[in-house]
Amino acid sequence: MTDLSANFPIRQWVCVPCGYNMIGEMPDVCPFCGERHDTFVSWELAEETYRVASRPIVEGVTQLRSEPRLGYEHAAYRVETAEGAVWIDCPAAFNRTLEPVDDIFFTHKDFMGASNQYRAQWGSRIHIHEAETRSPLATQFTVDDAFTGDFTYRDIEAFHIGGHTEGFTVYFHGDVLFACDYAFPGNRAMRLNPYSDKAEMAAKGGRLMDLVHERKPSVVTGFNYAVDGADWTGWFETAMKRAA
Repeated sequence: MTDLSANFPIRQWVCVPCGYNMIGEMPDVCPFCGERHDTFVSWELAEETYRVASRPIVEGVTQLRSEPRLGYEHAAYRVETAEGAVWIDCPAAFNRTLEPVDDIFFTHKDFMGASNQYRAQWGSRIHIHEAETRSPLATQFTVDDAFTGDFTYRDIEAFHIGGHTEGFTVYFHGDVLFACDYAFPGNRAMRLNPYSDKAEMAAKGGRLMDLVHERKPSVVTGFNYAVDGADWTGWFETAMKRAA
């Protein structure tokens, strides 16, 4: 078995109902979903119980999800760039057998998963919008790059959208869009994320709509789906009209 790094955080708990990671002392209730502490497991038990499985999406992009399902089970994505691999969002369970990545980029703070442990084990750099770092859900996580605005890193292009959360950011790798949970499910029933300010979602979603019209992604990945880009664009247009 792979040894853990000397500075690996060993006091960590995972909420089974939602998958949120709690660092340090076990709280009475989960800060994310409000479930009581008797639904938590140690990170060690989570690693034994949940395997982070890989599913190819397109060449150079792999979806990572826990088996069996852990909590709300958001997907993370491994992206092979010309200069090394990165993740977009992070699995909720730590698995030391996964292949390392240099950087982990976040759409928003809800999907930080076990990123602090992967950072400690691999030396990965954590990137998230500065507005997300002010959330109580993110303050225990070390952030190496609290970015603002849009940027390009290697083959990854980041676009600040806002709406669902203040710092919500989507990413492009070539013609693949990583949109996380701005809208779901990934079918004709798509709607804007209801756990958000409706007016903000509709207003800020306009920029995302402009991006997909301009870039015409071939594939769009979400927090638990990957679908044809043209289909997603049509469903998103309908969801935006419903929200107007």
